[in-house]
Amino acid sequence: MEKIYEQTLLYDFYGELLTEHQRSIYEDAVYNDMSLGEIAEMRGISRQGVHDMLKRCDKILQDYEAKLHLVERFAGAKEKLSEIVELTRLGQSGQEMDDAGLMRRMERIRKLAEELWQEL
Repeated sequence: MEKIYEQTLLYDFYGELLTEHQRSIYEDAVYNDMSLGEIAEMRGISRQGVHDMLKRCDKILQDYEAKLHLVERFAGAKEKLSEIVELTRLGQSGQEMDDAGLMRRMERIRKLAEELWQEL
């Protein structure tokens, strides 16, 4: 499951940089969950040709990520935003928050927001 999630994210960020032919085969395999045999039959090419194309696409997408780090930055931003959301949930655990606790939360939110701003 982790591999498919990674492939999907890489494709979402860099898929438009593949050729139309590469995109259609990659989408059939990853998004439409078609087998190599199904794709090969539909396209009139060999299973090995489909396999090689998918490997090539994976390599291309990973190379873009190694250079640009967009998926990595996205994941970091997502974690920071999740933390900000958690920090804004007051009183849901049944405990009261004193002024010092609120100030610590606000300072952490400010720090996370500044980090996100720097990443843009």
